[in-house]
Amino acid sequence: MKNDYKALKLIVTSSPHIRSSENTRSIMLDVIIALLPASGFAIWLFGLQALVVMAVSVIGCVAFEWLYRHFMKQPQMVGDLSAVVTGLLLALVCPVSIPLWTLLIGDFFAIVVVKQLFGGIGKNFVNPALAGRAFLVGSYAGSMTTWIYPNGGKFPLFGTAADIVTGASYNGVDVMTGSTPMAYLAANDVASMHYSVADLFIGTIGGSMGEVSALMLLIGGAYLLWRKVITWHIPVAYLGSVAVLALVFNRGNDPIEWMLLNLFGGGVMLGAIFMATDYATSPISKTGQLVFGIGCGVFTVFIRYFGALNEGVCYSIMVMNLLVPLIDAHIRPTRFGVVKAKKEGAAK
Repeated sequence: MKNDYKALKLIVTSSPHIRSSENTRSIMLDVIIALLPASGFAIWLFGLQALVVMAVSVIGCVAFEWLYRHFMKQPQMVGDLSAVVTGLLLALVCPVSIPLWTLLIGDFFAIVVVKQLFGGIGKNFVNPALAGRAFLVGSYAGSMTTWIYPNGGKFPLFGTAADIVTGASYNGVDVMTGSTPMAYLAANDVASMHYSVADLFIGTIGGSMGEVSALMLLIGGAYLLWRKVITWHIPVAYLGSVAVLALVFNRGNDPIEWMLLNLFGGGVMLGAIFMATDYATSPISKTGQLVFGIGCGVFTVFIRYFGALNEGVCYSIMVMNLLVPLIDAHIRPTRFGVVKAKKEGAAK
């Protein structure tokens, strides 16, 4: 009995000692699956050009990552699918009419400048897809703010943004541009808006390809929660703060309608579910994630109400990305087995 321990097979390894079947590739694959409803809806709404834009963006991001790591003589990481996710997200936050060469420039900026130059996956300090979008908005504002009016026909496979501005016709169908709901909200002109809350929820509106349908994004978010890829903290805090602020500082005739329009319009749903929850650019603690989500919501409403842009999701999340180290430094979870020290001067 005394020598039973000699029969044990002991394996000495470094921490962490808790193993999981999940890895970067499986997590990214879940994100891709969660984006399929919104992607499929965009293809149905805007036509096959939406699929082309998504494919080009994904291929561009994968190619840029492979080329960078090849020339820098670093191990290839394209198999983890993170570049695929970045490419798909960047495509979904762009209009279907964006020129493909412009999109490839955004892919290069997101992958090489924002991600790889800072060390690769997990070391970027802002979300690469959002940084790519911000770069494109600043550099090619015209292409990034030309919105297709869905009821005017699907965008042609070989059309350009210039074609729709001049009113070109394809197969007897006029492809028209139209104002997005966010333009009406920014102008405090809900009465003139020909979109309803149901239109925004379902997605029969103009806008960026992956942002138009709140329903499809919620389906994807439910999948991520079910798969435990994300937790509820950031999405609920983000959406909740936007809802409360829009309800309290109502600018419409109906406070509930104004709140729902702000929730379902623009990129709030996509940002709260898929962008703000990025592991590398969000806090590690649950309390920190709540603070992060609330901050995103506050900045979003502030930019929408007082900024020059109709939308504030992209920049609000990026600002909070920069504040993550500060949040993590001041909001830390208690380590297991560690007793918090008593404050000096406390009564004994």
